[in-house]
Amino acid sequence: FGVGFYSIYLVADRVRVVSKANGHDQHVWESTADSTFTVAKDPRGDTLGRGTEITLMLKEDAGEFLNQDKLNDLITRYSEFITFPIYLHKEKTEYVPVKKDDDEVAEDLDEEDGEEEVEGEEEDEDDYYEDEEEAEETEAVKTWGWERVNDMVAIWSREKEDVSDEEYQEFYKTVSKDYSDALTWIHFKAEGEVEFRSILYTPGNAPHDLYDNYYSKRAGLKLYVRKVLINDEFEDLLPRYLNFVRGVVDSDDLPLNVSRETLQQHKILKVMGKKLARKCLEMLRNMAKESDEILDAREEDEDAEDADEPTPYIKFWEAFGKSIKMGIVEDTSNRNKLVKLLRFKSNKSDGKWISLEDYVDDMEDWQEHIYYISGESIESVENSPFLEKLKKKDLEVLYFTEPMDEFFVSHVTEFEGKTMQSVTKEGLVFGDEDEDLLKRRQQAYTEMYKPLTDYLKDLYRKAGSHMINKVVVSNRVEDSPAIIVTGAYGNTANMERIQRAQAFGDSSRQQMMRSQKTMEINPRHPIISEMKSMVENDPEDQATSDAG
Repeated sequence: FGVGFYSIYLVADRVRVVSKANGHDQHVWESTADSTFTVAKDPRGDTLGRGTEITLMLKEDAGEFLNQDKLNDLITRYSEFITFPIYLHKEKTEYVPVKKDDDEVAEDLDEEDGEEEVEGEEEDEDDYYEDEEEAEETEAVKTWGWERVNDMVAIWSREKEDVSDEEYQEFYKTVSKDYSDALTWIHFKAEGEVEFRSILYTPGNAPHDLYDNYYSKRAGLKLYVRKVLINDEFEDLLPRYLNFVRGVVDSDDLPLNVSRETLQQHKILKVMGKKLARKCLEMLRNMAKESDEILDAREEDEDAEDADEPTPYIKFWEAFGKSIKMGIVEDTSNRNKLVKLLRFKSNKSDGKWISLEDYVDDMEDWQEHIYYISGESIESVENSPFLEKLKKKDLEVLYFTEPMDEFFVSHVTEFEGKTMQSVTKEGLVFGDEDEDLLKRRQQAYTEMYKPLTDYLKDLYRKAGSHMINKVVVSNRVEDSPAIIVTGAYGNTANMERIQRAQAFGDSSRQQMMRSQKTMEINPRHPIISEMKSMVENDPEDQATSDAG
């Protein structure tokens, strides 16, 4: 008679418990949830043989619990994996042959005797069977019988070596209500401060509203205590960025009667959450490693039929990559692990995804930075003038084409000792050049083009363009006459575009936070050379002003 038993008074006015122990008389306990109860020997005698029978006299507003579908759903949800069988007395419809009375049988016999078979004419076989089927009349009969409801096996309680891939996939579809297969899973038993068993799955497809409701979306983890479901929408088991993970967690260390409010404050749950997050990342790392091995095997076998088929991890990345980037922003303790899960396309990857580890492995010996360019799309960045110098040096540049890229990169300043460097900001340097020669060349160009840079800066100031605060000679432009770059610590042009696109963005605040820009001119471009001559010859001429 614990909390679980007394909860029946939420739906019942009165409860009767009949119990019979082996070798003892059968007794009846009855109560209406007040301060009294009765216990008496059952006047009906021994009707059970052995065991317990509980009868609820429901309240008027609790009639839904007389519905067998409602009871079936409750049992399936909360006790689907209980080891002992649970049976429900259910109504079923069966179709049985119609029983005929004596007069109908005699009438049928007379009809058969009156039929004459035409000589020389054989009866068609199909007509014969049709007649037989028509003669077989049936009627619907309602029957009642006991049917087991919880026939699912809790495979998480078995050793993983004893569970086949088919069983894992079938179990995933049961707990997730998904029709497609999972990409991967991890099955483990946690020991130490808290003990629990778990199976975690990575789905094959992302829900259509995963990122529409990111901050309200909960992970699809079901929390069990000794195979009894406690909660299937609990938000504290995994960090928000892992809300795509599906699976089960079963602990023997939590009390069965734990409430949702108590559960949120339970210290065991916090320990479980940390272990589950680490296991999720381990699952993803293993999938990434296996996918890399698949790619290596394909490179060795040039005739592989599945050469263009995306690996499991690439399928995951294309579906859930934004979640990993959100994790880098939100989860400082696991940031270094998450960075290794990132994938990007680049100017040298031929449309394929690469990791930061791949990038660093292919870097030049003198290279100290990981170069990236951000933009609206791959098409908009791959022909950008910002890449001219890097293409000439045959350097790889990562493409950041998702809005989330601008946010997460501010939390990743370096990787394996190599700093992240935007090619659209000031301070772009390369380590393969003679610094002294570069400095002397820059000073010479700066002095040579000082009349033009001063003229352009004054021209933009008079025109009311306060965003361009400097005009300098560029050392990065090869083919274009000029580019506009952002300050080293300011927002990129792409970031400002994203902020302007936000529905509830404060336009006045965005104006205040807009980065100061620097115009870099190409001293070797004929247009710039011509503009320099125009400024030196007649700076007051309207044609000179129009050219600027």
